[in-house]
Amino acid sequence: MSISEIAKSIGESATLKLNATAAALRAKGEPVIHLGGGEPKSKAPHDALTSAAALLNTGEVRYTPADGIPALKQAIIDYTEEFYRHRVEPRNVMASGGAKQAIMVALQTVLNPGDEVIFPVPYWVSYPDMARLCGAVPVPVLPADGSYYPCLDDIEQSVTAKTRVVIINSPNNPSGAMYSAEFIRDVVRFCERQDLYLIMDDIYQRLIFDGRKAISCFDFAEEKGDESKLIAVNGVSKQYAMTGFRLGWAVASAPLIKVMGRIQGHQTSGPSALSQQAAIGALTGDQSSVEDLRTTLENNRDILMDQLSGIEGVKVTKPDGTFYSLVDFRHYEEDSLKLAQYLIEEARVVTIPGVAFGLDGHLRISYCGSISDITQGIERIKLAVASYSPKESSQRSARAADLESLTEPRA
Repeated sequence: MSISEIAKSIGESATLKLNATAAALRAKGEPVIHLGGGEPKSKAPHDALTSAAALLNTGEVRYTPADGIPALKQAIIDYTEEFYRHRVEPRNVMASGGAKQAIMVALQTVLNPGDEVIFPVPYWVSYPDMARLCGAVPVPVLPADGSYYPCLDDIEQSVTAKTRVVIINSPNNPSGAMYSAEFIRDVVRFCERQDLYLIMDDIYQRLIFDGRKAISCFDFAEEKGDESKLIAVNGVSKQYAMTGFRLGWAVASAPLIKVMGRIQGHQTSGPSALSQQAAIGALTGDQSSVEDLRTTLENNRDILMDQLSGIEGVKVTKPDGTFYSLVDFRHYEEDSLKLAQYLIEEARVVTIPGVAFGLDGHLRISYCGSISDITQGIERIKLAVASYSPKESSQRSARAADLESLTEPRA
């Protein structure tokens, strides 16, 4: 069988593999705790469900325009005005089957083979493969100071004549770091000066802690018309706990959106009519569920930080948002895949290897589950690493071939 070189370059996605492993263990009656989750456990907002149900009850669930129905576009316009302080028109908006599709279509719209795509480390696992799917070259940029917070110099020094796109994800998956307004300002203005496309992946925009306020990239943009190369991507998956609805969007210049809609029309046509109707309900309805989720996550984060402080040798930066922390376990093991395998085998705890995010020796630990899972899961990890032997783990990993390929679905 012959497959394309691009297809050969694409890795298997990490959370799906781990989820399958955890499910198989649970089916055998094993007491698995999943600390690798990428979705909140709260239910979708009532207004989203009733809005979708109303459409379903009509029996008229039909094709929609490739770039989204007018009512959803208007809801996104209102959202953009409220949370980005930026007024756009329907021609500036495209709804997609998740924020992931919005990013992918944006990349397909602006990239040529051999172009380079820059993004800070740690990065969301799909960025490199999304670039490769376009025939482009992913360029991960490690902050010079070793932190989770890049500065403009880190980005600037990585730009070459082939650089075409910069992707910024803040608050960040997997670290939970929220980049400063100064950094966002510097990147927006740098990309304008250098004529680079800037994709702002804002899917965790409202899930931020400690009194922080959402940052709008449009506050710093000098070009906001048809020449703008700024693309803001968002969606309902995270803030409204609507991961299964697969509904995201992009806000950009009208010429970009026009081409993006054309590409999406050939890929999948418009997003599901039912999901679009649910998103309208979420965006225009009672917003208390977002704050309830945000508060729950902030409390869970604090509990996780307290639990991790009891593990000797681990280092953790307190997350500013999202529902993830990226924990440094290099005191015990430099190979994060090996350590993640060990924790599944010996502690029955699922974590995500940091190598999938560009930082080996780290594990992504989620706190969007129950408090019981957090406390019991970390206690199991604490006991497991206390007796951890890299040599023993190497022997065990030879028996764990089904866990070799790890990487995650997305918003």
